[in-house]
Amino acid sequence: MAQNITPKLSTLQIEKFDYRAVYAKCGRAKYISHLDFMRSMQRIIKRSKLPVWHTQGFNPHVYIMFPLALPLGTDSRVEIMDFALTENLDNEQVRKQLDEKCPDGIEIISISQPVHKHTEIKSADYEISFKPNISADDCLAKWNEFMALDKIEIEKRTKKKTVNLVDIKPHITVLCASADSENVNLSLHLPAGNDFNLNTNVVLDTFFERYGIDFETICTLRTKIALENGESFT
Repeated sequence: MAQNITPKLSTLQIEKFDYRAVYAKCGRAKYISHLDFMRSMQRIIKRSKLPVWHTQGFNPHVYIMFPLALPLGTDSRVEIMDFALTENLDNEQVRKQLDEKCPDGIEIISISQPVHKHTEIKSADYEISFKPNISADDCLAKWNEFMALDKIEIEKRTKKKTVNLVDIKPHITVLCASADSENVNLSLHLPAGNDFNLNTNVVLDTFFERYGIDFETICTLRTKIALENGESFT
């Protein structure tokens, strides 16, 4: 005979207060994978002794959500983390308690109440600087040639495990491109979010592979997460 099993906490009505943290992930922390970083933030929240809200059901766990994953190896000071508490605490108090438990490379910059939904994220801006294995001026000329192509196609695997060619050229907006004595410096505006997400690594790898270019050093910084109208998500 089938049993009517209900979650242990299904009858509890625990008040929930939503918070949004803006945090920095820089230095050595940028090499922490997204999955490992999620685990790290869960531990940080627990160590902070904040009255964290847990999901309800058979396997309660700390509620935590990242609207947009950061590419591995990318620095940022505009990252977003949503979580919830069971008490309505002062934003600065919450920020301080979390930040005190963060390791080097992770900094809680601000705490506020969520205004926009994560589904409203449409784009992100990046600053990239790399030292190519050819002269910076020659590399910049090849980059300009690359961006002048009619199409820039990449292979993209579908959910049905087939491979399609996707033209990413219309999705790349170059805000600035320059070269100094050693480095090529780029500012890019790329689509981000649920509809279409374009990783800086994909753009650069496609460029490097096409022209047979390698690099000695590279630094990538996410500078903005934006809504459809261009306003900052944070």
